[in-house]
Amino acid sequence: MKRKTKKNLFRLYVIVSLALIIGGSYYFWQNFNAKPQVVKPLTGSKIQVKLYYYNHLRDTAKSLSPKMLFPVTRNIPKTPSPIQDTIKLLLKGNLTKEEKIEGFSTEFPHPGFELKSTHLKNGILTLRFSEVLGFTSGGAARMELISEQIIKTAKQFPNVKQVEFEPAYLFQP
Repeated sequence: MKRKTKKNLFRLYVIVSLALIIGGSYYFWQNFNAKPQVVKPLTGSKIQVKLYYYNHLRDTAKSLSPKMLFPVTRNIPKTPSPIQDTIKLLLKGNLTKEEKIEGFSTEFPHPGFELKSTHLKNGILTLRFSEVLGFTSGGAARMELISEQIIKTAKQFPNVKQVEFEPAYLFQP
């Protein structure tokens, strides 16, 4: 009786092992041959976003205060990463001729300064930037103005409650 039980257990072990090997091979083959997915914007779907820029004509006291940051609107393709797309658009600094005439200005773009990554968790948006000496540090008013452009642009999204920068010492006077 013991021999028959051992033989049956051995058969069961072989069958289960073969099933796992075949199933694992199939899973590996499917994932190994999978093509990377390219995220495309939904056709025709756009969202309107605000990019905050300094307006020197409204700043009659030349205070360089973040209160003098005002939005310009843009329509961008709807993608899974609208916050990242919006911040990258802000950093391009593409003001129209009309917006410049209205007094809007920016220090963006700047060679080498770019958004490396975004991470949103529990309402805290962490933005990792490349560090550019002489651009990401400087006078207090200028640093506050540059960082507030990014913060105000990011906080238009309802799930963003707080914005943090990496490295943490960016935009320090």
